[in-house]
Amino acid sequence: MAKEKDRPQENVLPSGRVARTARFGGLVAGQSLRWAGTRAANIGRTDEHAERAMGDRALGVAEELVDQLGQMRGAAMKIGQVLSTVDFESIPEAERERFKAKLGALRDAAPSVPWPKIRRVVEQDLGGRLSDHFAEVDEEAFAAASIGQVHRAVTHDGHDAVIKVQYPGVAEAVETDLRNMRVLFPLIKRLAPALDVNALGAELRERVAEELDYELEAQNQRRVARAVRGHPFFVVPRVHTALSSRRVLVSDYVEGLGFEAVKALPEGERDRFGEIVFRFFFSLLHHERFASGDPHPGNYMLCPDGRVCFLDFGLMRTVAPDTLAAECALARSVVAGDAAEAKAWLAELGYLPDPADFDADRLLGQLRATGEWAFTPGFRRLSPDYVRAATEVGGAPGSPYFEQMRRLTLPPEALLVRRMEGLVFSVLGELRAGGDWLALGREHWDSGPPSTALGEQDATWRAARGARAK
Repeated sequence: MAKEKDRPQENVLPSGRVARTARFGGLVAGQSLRWAGTRAANIGRTDEHAERAMGDRALGVAEELVDQLGQMRGAAMKIGQVLSTVDFESIPEAERERFKAKLGALRDAAPSVPWPKIRRVVEQDLGGRLSDHFAEVDEEAFAAASIGQVHRAVTHDGHDAVIKVQYPGVAEAVETDLRNMRVLFPLIKRLAPALDVNALGAELRERVAEELDYELEAQNQRRVARAVRGHPFFVVPRVHTALSSRRVLVSDYVEGLGFEAVKALPEGERDRFGEIVFRFFFSLLHHERFASGDPHPGNYMLCPDGRVCFLDFGLMRTVAPDTLAAECALARSVVAGDAAEAKAWLAELGYLPDPADFDADRLLGQLRATGEWAFTPGFRRLSPDYVRAATEVGGAPGSPYFEQMRRLTLPPEALLVRRMEGLVFSVLGELRAGGDWLALGREHWDSGPPSTALGEQDATWRAARGARAK
C-alpha cells in the first residue's frame, strides 16, 4: 500500500463497459497501425537501422501501454503490476528496466476516492451507520492501492484499527478489464515473445477475481496469522472478522518503519530486515505451500520491538505438493551442477514447450547465471546494479541465453512463485542487504540446518510448535 498524502482525488471511476473497452481497443488499434507502418518502412533500411526502428516502436508501445493502464484502477493496473516482472526482450536494453520500473510504480499511482463515497461502501456492506461499528474513523485515507484505500479507525472496544475499503464500482470495472484483457495480448506478445500470454491471462483472471473478495483476503490473512502466531520475528495483524465483509477488511493497526526509512538504517539492521523478509516469503511457500504474489516493499514494516509486520494477502496461491517438490528438486540439481536432471525437472514443470529443442548444458548455464545470487555459496551483498545485471543476463540480445530465453514458457502454476522470488530479490537489492543466500535458501528447499542466529530462533520456535501440536 502506498502513502496517500501526495495523491490527487478522483471522483469518477471509469467502470462503464463501453468506456473501458474503448480504451483497450483504441490502444491496440493505434499501436498495431504504427507497428505495421514501421515494418513497411524497414524494407528499405539496413539491418541496423531496422532493428533500431523496431526497438523504438516497441518502446512506444510500452510507454502507451503503461500510460493507459495507469489511468484505470482495477484489473488494468493489476495487469501492469504483474507485467513489471516480465522480461520485455523487444524493448531496447537501455530502456527495459526503466519501463519495468514504471509498470511496477502503477501500484502507487492510484488516486483516492472522496470520503463520502467510501463511507457509503462501509455502511452498505456492514449495515446501519458508521458510528454503529466504529468509535472513530479518520476521513483522510493514509494508503491506497489498485482496488481500495485504507483509513485509520478505533473500534468500540478501544482497538486501533485500519479499514481497507474497496473503491465503489471497481468490481464492475475489473470484470470488464478481465473480459477485455485478450485484446492486449498481441501487443504484450510483441514486447515479450517468450511469454505464454494465454496462461498469463488465465492466472490473472483467477487471482484478480479472488482479490476483489476481501472475505477471501481475510481468510488468507487469518491463515498466515495462524501459521506465524508467536513467531519471534514475524507478525501479521489480527483480522476483525465481525467488522469485515466482501468490500471491507478491518485489521489491527500496527506501528512501524516503512521501507524507505529502513533503507536508511545501518548496514547490520538492513541485513537483518532483509533476512527476515527472505525467510517470511520462502517459509510461507515451503512450510505452508502458500505463494504470495505481492511481496511489495510497501507491504511490510519494521516494528519497534524488532519484528517485521507483513500486510496485504489478496494475491495468494496454494501450490500443489508435487509442483513444490519438483521446484525444490530443480534447485538442488542446479546447485549440484547436474544439467540433465535440471532439464528433466524443467520439462516436468512445463517450462520447456518441446524439451528436444533445448540443450541441457545451456539451460543449466542460464539458471546458474540468472540465479547466481541464490545458487552461489558464501556471503554476498546485493545492490540495485547487481539485480539489474542479473535480470538482464538472459534477456539481453547479446546474451548467450537470449534465444533460449525467448523459447521458454512460464507455467501458470509458477507465475506467483516466480513473481515472489523476483520481487524479494529486487527488494534485497534495494536494501543493499547482505547474506549467504544459498544457505538461507537451503534451509527451505533442501531442509538444511539453520545458517544464522535468526535461523536458530526460527527452528526453535517451529520445534516447540510441533511439540505442542502432538
